[in-house]
Amino acid sequence: MNDRTVALVTGGSRGIGAATALRLAEDGFDVALTYTDGEEAANGVVGRIEALGRRGLAVRADAGDPARAAACVEETVRTLGRLDVLVNNAGIGVLGPLEELDPRDVDRVLDVNVRGVFLTTRAAAAHLGPGGRIVTIGSCMALRVAGPGGTLYTMSKAALAGLTRALARELGGRGITANLVLPGPVDTDMNPADGPHADAQRALTALGRFGTPAEVAALVSFLAGPEAGFVTGAELSVDGGHAA
Repeated sequence: MNDRTVALVTGGSRGIGAATALRLAEDGFDVALTYTDGEEAANGVVGRIEALGRRGLAVRADAGDPARAAACVEETVRTLGRLDVLVNNAGIGVLGPLEELDPRDVDRVLDVNVRGVFLTTRAAAAHLGPGGRIVTIGSCMALRVAGPGGTLYTMSKAALAGLTRALARELGGRGITANLVLPGPVDTDMNPADGPHADAQRALTALGRFGTPAEVAALVSFLAGPEAGFVTGAELSVDGGHAA
């Protein structure tokens, strides 16, 4: 069993978040996950975690709500007893021409993708001890923007690189690592491999295919584990060569 025993995965009811929650449970973690909508899906992931012999917890928390972004950490610690790994996975994407983006879109994307990550991380840092891990899910678009329409989303994901480097410096003295994972096109219900823009995304990768949530989860699992103890402040791509 891993010596870090409790993980919190935000946005863990589907896609990359669900795959990550299940992989961490397989690795021996008790896992809390947050969701905004889709209580049934969240409870389904918890059921699969429990079937692996681990404790699971589903917490309704909108990452764009500053109070809930932090409160989900406290609920995890109160229910599962501690916190050892935070995976900042919750995020949204709003794409479109620069001139068509509404200020409300700007507020919502930055609230979820940047402020929510910061507030959840700040709350988690108060509970993490030596060997603690913070893993944040960014995007390949922070390294390579292959076409128009990505200004807002890319800006929000690029901010996570600065946050990760600063966290590595601020928390390193406590033995806590912070790293950023940059997925490429991944086959999820939000971005299916048979969707209307899939062929264009597939063509941008060196491997000519979409990734799977499990492939991203495997990298997160490594960063959450003891073998990654000397990895911090890093940006690691799992993008099929999108940035090559």
